[in-house]
Amino acid sequence: MKNELNPTHLLRAFEIVTEFGEKIEDGHRLDGIDAFSDYDGYTIYLAGNGVQLRVGFHNTYDLDYEHENLKEQFLKKVDALVKNYKR
Repeated sequence: MKNELNPTHLLRAFEIVTEFGEKIEDGHRLDGIDAFSDYDGYTIYLAGNGVQLRVGFHNTYDLDYEHENLKEQFLKKVDALVKNYKR
């Protein structure tokens, strides 16, 4: 799974959700994707539809999901965010 995703793309999706999303208890939500970070901001999370993506220091990441189809749907949502919310 490592090196399959572009960390810059993931960070852009995080920025979009926090900029345009609705404020929720732990972060922001946009188009079914939640974005939040740990207390120091070094680790960010994107989550939704049974999938959690953690992006850490030095652009490492971990994708947690139970079913492959959930992962694919989630990544399509992330891609759509980056595509549809251009600056």
